[in-house]
Amino acid sequence: MFTRVLVANRGEIAVRVIRTLRALGITSVAVHTASDADARHVREADTALQIPKYLDMGAMVAAAEASGAQAVHPGYGFLAENAEFARRCAEAGLVFVGPPPAAIDAMGDKIRAKATVSAAGVPVVPGGAEPGDSLLSWTDFPALIKPSAGGGGKGMVLVRSAAELPDALESARRTARSAFGDETLLIERYVENPRHIEIQVLADTHGNVVHLGERECSLQRRHQKIIEEAPSPFVGAATRERMGAAAVEAARAVGYVSAGTVEFIVDGTTGEYHFMEMNTRLQVEHPVTELVTDLDLVELQLRVAAGEPLPFTQDEVRLHGHAVEARVYAEDPSRGFLPTGGRVLRLAEPGGLGLGESGVRGGPGPAESGVRVDSGLVEGGVVGSEFDPMLAKVVAWAPTREAAFRRLDQALAETVVLGVITNVPFLRALAAHPEVRAGELDTGLVERVLPALVPAADPHDEVLAVAALVFHAVPQGSDPWEVADGWRVGERAWTAWRLESRDGVHTIQVRGLPEKSAEIRIKPPGSTASGAATGATGGVVPGAAVPARLLVDGAKLTVTLAGRTHHYTHARHDDTLWLGRDGQSWALTRHRIGDPGDRPGAAHAGDGVVRSPMPGTVLVVKAQPGDQVSAGQPLLIVEAMKMEHTVTAPCDGRVTELPVQAGQPVDMDAVLAVVSADAAVSAGES
Repeated sequence: MFTRVLVANRGEIAVRVIRTLRALGITSVAVHTASDADARHVREADTALQIPKYLDMGAMVAAAEASGAQAVHPGYGFLAENAEFARRCAEAGLVFVGPPPAAIDAMGDKIRAKATVSAAGVPVVPGGAEPGDSLLSWTDFPALIKPSAGGGGKGMVLVRSAAELPDALESARRTARSAFGDETLLIERYVENPRHIEIQVLADTHGNVVHLGERECSLQRRHQKIIEEAPSPFVGAATRERMGAAAVEAARAVGYVSAGTVEFIVDGTTGEYHFMEMNTRLQVEHPVTELVTDLDLVELQLRVAAGEPLPFTQDEVRLHGHAVEARVYAEDPSRGFLPTGGRVLRLAEPGGLGLGESGVRGGPGPAESGVRVDSGLVEGGVVGSEFDPMLAKVVAWAPTREAAFRRLDQALAETVVLGVITNVPFLRALAAHPEVRAGELDTGLVERVLPALVPAADPHDEVLAVAALVFHAVPQGSDPWEVADGWRVGERAWTAWRLESRDGVHTIQVRGLPEKSAEIRIKPPGSTASGAATGATGGVVPGAAVPARLLVDGAKLTVTLAGRTHHYTHARHDDTLWLGRDGQSWALTRHRIGDPGDRPGAAHAGDGVVRSPMPGTVLVVKAQPGDQVSAGQPLLIVEAMKMEHTVTAPCDGRVTELPVQAGQPVDMDAVLAVVSADAAVSAGES
């Protein structure tokens, strides 16, 4: 076995690999870029070296050599499926913890992979491929166009008629050329009501190949997996045996070694399955297989790479219980899943699934919670726009599928990430959806029910009330005249707090001492004074005064409003307060006189303030101060995580402020411009 291994990755997968290395007594070597120097994987490794970028193969190999590492574990993403990197490791005398370069090459080209596994007797989806076939002559619709060199769903186009085919081919070709540098395409019959089911395989250098059962990965958005589980609620023992055997033959066909995944598209009506592709690496969703098999896939990868045979046969593989995983992303579902970012001000991750000697677990005992978190997050760390937005994976195990989903929901509710908007509320809604709980899945389910899954971004009245109480609860001085209880000779005075959220500025009035006895009331939108009660949320009635009490215990808040008590987590950064509860978070900023949006009648986009929809970099500025613009006219382009977003004018008017320039990094919600409708009116009258 190796004594020192370099982990050629970052984030949660690097942390996960490092933990197995530690459990095996192997020295771990991390790598990091300048901006990642304080990342969690750097803190958890035994030693770390800085490199220019994670895709720099030469720097990665040089770091391994300088550290004295004998092997390199690539994790997934970056260089994990790069045959050239595997060759460079071998040339430097380093063991690449993964398959041989020839296997990576064979399965990296979808056209070649289909031909190879088909020759081995593995069923494939009927289709055609360039350069041998003319895709314009395809007649079997609906059909799916794919880039041959692609992955992750990028460039895939669904075509339902011959009339759509020419434009679809051209669109897919442009994407393939831009994303992969190879415009070669293939076309396949589109399977209606499809399920995405994959088989985990393991192979050693002694000719042994086994499978570890299947994972259900049908819950996807834009071909990206969101929630995965093992085993599949659709696959029975007989089908598992047939699909597993097919996956083993696919691996044998290319001389595969290490852990890999064979993906199948399965007809949700007939159960017919066809080979889709093979991922020649560890998968993001590998924890669900580990939890139902009691096996550490990273440990097995290392042992196989060191020349050891697999320590078990196919007959010895046993599946027990059910596991389900949810991917936590730095993205905002209420804004079309745009990437987010920021500094992690407060972090609480659920846990309790003990790490055994294998680095994963020895089986959940009665005292264990059945929850595992693979995470790259650390309190105080910055989530930027350089890398993939996946932050962590929350995984739950239980004896039954129903219990596993209940446990996952509770774990997500306990997840607190303040300072960065995440998709946790969306994950909870998806995991609780009736069709998901019933196991009635297909790859189009998420898109069909998406509107019902996206949480409201605007804070409800209870959240506004809690925020106002926190701002109001200043430390008490020794001088009684400094106590902010609003005491007057007649009656206590109200203190008005103006708090800004995404949907505008809210006025909340507080009087009394929150830690003892206070009252709170929220002005209904558009009102200038307290009005009649219009409804209630969490005991707070807009316009009506309700009793309130706030107890602060570190980051924890206990809030009682109109007799109802709830618990929140909070964090403060300057004038912005973050509140978290049940997996959801809200940011509210103290609004001061003169801030944008403070003009009479200003509200929402109507105030003319243009904010960045995500943290990123200003690519292009299309307007200048003084320009007359129309509503919807492009003003700037902001880029984050290789995604471009055009920011437009919210109204007709004149650009009165434009504080940014091309190349400038910006935070989410940073003011990019101000468009004044008043200026347009004045200009028209002059």
